[in-house]
Amino acid sequence: MSTDVQRTSDAPLTLDQAPPRTLGLGANLGLWANLGVSVLLPVAAVFVVLPGRPLGVTVAAIVVGAVVGATLLGLVAAAGAREGVPGMVLLRGLLGRRTSWLPTAFNLVQCVGWATFEVVVIAEAASRVLDAPRWPFVVAAGVLATAMALRPLGVVRVLARYAVWAALAAVVYLFVGVLREPLPPIEGGGATSFWTAADIVIALPVSWLPLAADYTRHARSARAAGVGSAVGYGLATVVMFVLGVLALAAYGSAGFDVIDALLAVPLGAVAVLVLVSVELDEAFANLYSTAVSAQNVVARLDRRVLVLVVGAVATLLALTFDVAAYEPFLFLIGAVFVPLAGVLIVAYWTTPHGRWDTSGTAPARPLLLLPWTAGFVAYQLTLPTFFPGPGAGWTAWWTARQADLGIDPANGWSASLVGLGVAVALTLPVVLRGRRR
Repeated sequence: MSTDVQRTSDAPLTLDQAPPRTLGLGANLGLWANLGVSVLLPVAAVFVVLPGRPLGVTVAAIVVGAVVGATLLGLVAAAGAREGVPGMVLLRGLLGRRTSWLPTAFNLVQCVGWATFEVVVIAEAASRVLDAPRWPFVVAAGVLATAMALRPLGVVRVLARYAVWAALAAVVYLFVGVLREPLPPIEGGGATSFWTAADIVIALPVSWLPLAADYTRHARSARAAGVGSAVGYGLATVVMFVLGVLALAAYGSAGFDVIDALLAVPLGAVAVLVLVSVELDEAFANLYSTAVSAQNVVARLDRRVLVLVVGAVATLLALTFDVAAYEPFLFLIGAVFVPLAGVLIVAYWTTPHGRWDTSGTAPARPLLLLPWTAGFVAYQLTLPTFFPGPGAGWTAWWTARQADLGIDPANGWSASLVGLGVAVALTLPVVLRGRRR
C-alpha cells in the first residue's frame, strides 16, 4: 500500500482487514490528551476530596492515581501497537479466542455505559450553559458522536491537530479564573482515605484499557503508542481532577454544580462550551470501541452498522439516565479491569515477541482466569462496590465476607493496588508453568 493511500485510509470495516499505521507520537499524544480532557472528571472530583485535609493531600492522591492508571494504560496500548489488533482480539493471546468473549461481554457493557455517561454530561453541561431543556442536547450529542464514530481515524487526526489546543486554552482560562478565588479547606467530600481517593482516579485510565488497542493498532510504533497514551491521558487526568477540586474549594459546589461554578468565571460559559464540544470525542470513542469489540465475536460484522445501533441505544439510555449510579460504576470498572490488566501485562511482556497468538484458532488458557478472578475478589474484599437500592444485596454480601475474614471495612487500603498485586502474583507461576511445558 502506498504512503498516500495509507494516509487517507480509515479504520477497517471488518476484523479481516489490516489496519493502516498512520498515527505517530504527536497524534497519539493529542488523541489521549483529548480523551482525558473531560467534563466528567471535574464532576467526579467530589469523590476524590479528603474532607478536612489540606488540598495538597487530595492533589497528591490524584497524581498517584493518575500515574498508576496511566502506566497500566501505556503498557496495554504499546502491546496493541506491537500486535496491530484491537483490544478484545489482543486478549485472545491471553485467554484464547472463545474465552476472550467473557471480557468482551464486560467491555460491551462498559462501553455502552460510558457512551451514555458522556452523552448525559454533554447534554447537562450544554443545557446549563444555555439555560435550555436537556433532551435536545442528548439527541444532538448522540447523533454527532455516532457520525464521528463512522470515520474514526479522520476524527483522531482532527483531535490531535486542532481540538487539543482549543481544549488546552479553555482549561488554562478556567484555571486562572478559579485560582483568583479564595481556596478554603473543603469540609465535605466522598473519599474516606488517601488510597480510596486514588482508586477513583485510577478507574478513569483503567476504563480505557480494554479500548486502548482499538486505536493504538494504528500507531507507527509501540513506543509512540505507549508514551503517547500514558503521558497524554495521565496529564489530562491530573489537570481535570485538580480543576474540579479547586472549583469545589472556591465555590463550594459539587457534582454537576461544579459546571455552574465554572460558569461564574468571567466568560466561563465560552470555555465550558469549548470543553462540552471536545467531550464528544469520549462518546465517539466508546461507540466505536463497542463496535470493534463485537467484531471479536463475529469478525465480518460491518462496524458502521454496529456503530449506528449502539449510538441509538446510548442516546435512548441517556434520555432516562440516573447519574447517581456514577460512583459505584467507577469502582466496579476498577474491580473488573485492574486485575485483568495485571494478568495481561505480565503474560504479554514475558512472552517472546511473535509468540502472542491472536488468531481465530488461539487455544484456550483457562488457568489465567484464576488470577483475574482472584484479583477481582481481592478488590471486593478490600472495598466492596457500593450499590444503593436494589443492588444493595451485592454490597451486603461482600461486607459479610469482610466480617468473616476479619477485614476492617474502613481499612483505607487501595483496592486497585491490592487487586492488581494479587493478580500479578498469581499470574507469574501460571506463565512460568506454561513455559516449562
